[in-house]
Amino acid sequence: MKKLLSLLLALTMVLALAACGGSSGSGAASTTPAATEGNSSSAPAAQTSDYPKKAITMIVPYGAGGTTDLTGRQLAIALEKQLGQSVVVENMAGASGSVGAQAVLDSDPDGYTVFFTAESLGTQRVMGISEMSYADFSPISAIGSDPKVMVVGKNSQYADIQSLLDDIKANPGKIQMSYTGPGSSGHVQALILNRFGYEPALTAYTSGSESITAVLGNQVAFTNSNYSTVASYIQSGDLKVLAVCSTEPLAALPDVPALATVIPGSESLLSIPYSPTSLIVDKDVPAEAQEVLRKAVAEAVKDADFNKFMTDNCIEKLYEKYTTIEETLKFYANWESTVSWMLFDAGATVNSPEDFNIPKP
Repeated sequence: MKKLLSLLLALTMVLALAACGGSSGSGAASTTPAATEGNSSSAPAAQTSDYPKKAITMIVPYGAGGTTDLTGRQLAIALEKQLGQSVVVENMAGASGSVGAQAVLDSDPDGYTVFFTAESLGTQRVMGISEMSYADFSPISAIGSDPKVMVVGKNSQYADIQSLLDDIKANPGKIQMSYTGPGSSGHVQALILNRFGYEPALTAYTSGSESITAVLGNQVAFTNSNYSTVASYIQSGDLKVLAVCSTEPLAALPDVPALATVIPGSESLLSIPYSPTSLIVDKDVPAEAQEVLRKAVAEAVKDADFNKFMTDNCIEKLYEKYTTIEETLKFYANWESTVSWMLFDAGATVNSPEDFNIPKP
């Protein structure tokens, strides 16, 4: 009987060891391309690997309530449905987005910290803010661009964009425009005006909302703002929108002219999305986790509520324009080149783009 029990115990141990070995071998095989080939495209993103197994933190490097924050939060809600895990948004503002960017790079590159950012990564080096750039991250997806619009107060003397431009040209350096400081998208828009002989007087404020308040309070003549942040003021009649800073009118404002149609020769500069948002991760995040996130985003952007948010705010859907990693990287490189050299040529940078091998467009 004892011998029989010993044999049974030994057999049980052998079977257990075999089962453990088989499980380990299966797990290793599942990470290879051969094991996922043929079925990864049809499976939901969260089922192609064991990632994610816990909540994901989405760092937004700006304060709550802005365009980037609101878009990131809408995307986080849609992503949760695809990943089967919570996506917790954490605002980490400071130093033109560099505080949040550094926090992402300082975290474990395991895919559980993702970065939803606007365009500041493309100018931080030339502006002397940090040594970081898009090259330190891997793109998951370009998401959207909130169009820039030129607005004046409801009692403004300017009835249309041409009257404002004429006054700026007749009075260089005197017609005040509020903006959020050197290197901002509003600053870049002012530099585009400069290229064509229009020189507004720039008055810096600490935030986009303060820039808008300055217009509402008649402290400045106009501002160049993101549409989503001024849409409610336009609808209430407190602000008048004179032009959309692009090559095409907005669907929500079909009667408002695109600035490119008013300033001949400006089409190439005004065709660029100047306030792009993106979901990116530390470049050292495992490729498998990156792919899970890309597939999840591809489905999340189809979400009805997310699409309503994008449409209601006239946010350009960059994920429809840049559909591959290669296209997204090319977009980042072109954006960085165009904007960095524009800022440098205007004397607004600390460093030359040449210091970072950024080619001149």
